[in-house]
Amino acid sequence: MTGGVISLTPLDLALAAIAVIALAGMSFRLRLGLERRILIAGLRMTVQLLAVGFVLKTLFAFVHLGWVILMALFMLSMAGYEAMSRQKRRFRGPWGFATGSGAMFVSSFSVIVLTLVVLVQPDPWYTPQYAIPMLGMMLGNTMNGISISMDRLTQGVWEQRGVIEQRLLLGQERGEAVADIRRDAMRLGMIPMINGMAAAGVVSLPGMMTGQILGGSAPIDAVKYQILIMFLITASTGFGVMLALVMSSRRLFDERHRLRLDRLHGAE
Repeated sequence: MTGGVISLTPLDLALAAIAVIALAGMSFRLRLGLERRILIAGLRMTVQLLAVGFVLKTLFAFVHLGWVILMALFMLSMAGYEAMSRQKRRFRGPWGFATGSGAMFVSSFSVIVLTLVVLVQPDPWYTPQYAIPMLGMMLGNTMNGISISMDRLTQGVWEQRGVIEQRLLLGQERGEAVADIRRDAMRLGMIPMINGMAAAGVVSLPGMMTGQILGGSAPIDAVKYQILIMFLITASTGFGVMLALVMSSRRLFDERHRLRLDRLHGAE
């Protein structure tokens, strides 16, 4: 036990991994086609978390704004790539990556800076023990919301292209022609966060709160931090999804309000 936390051994982690391996085996037996993804994702998660553990250990020992910014930009670029790669009909060229990354940069980075400078107020304000984990939570949730909403928007526009073109012929502007699809995409992108807030403390104990309690913090202090984080993550996700959908909607049309499906992959 270290600092009130029960240490885990490699054997403990290996035993936990057996459950994931068993799940992959069931996928193979049932011919779901998910076993390769499950195993690769598990291996990738393990390597990534071990690597980031060593990086954070160095950052915590040598606090410097430049290193924190570099780490934050790396996290943003990876989140932008993951958000783009999960979409069935993503934008061609750099637009898919730029849209997701830009929306996350504006929403998540503005929220984290506000949180550190005004609310939590560590000294210095960019202290990596606070900045990196909190930014990671915001980027992770915002990435999921943007990926879901952009995928729904582009897929919906592709499926309803005939209806949209008829609306344009009737004189509607591009924003009006896709308004209902954009609202549906926004709703889907926000559902995970709304469910998370509604179920917190009743169905589940969120990750940050659980981690603090396991680390020895008083439950009430852990609850206060979790409430703060849930509010901030929801705001970051909501604003990020809105911005990404506005940017994506404009990209789907040209300056003359003509539908441009050729800007999407798989729309030949």
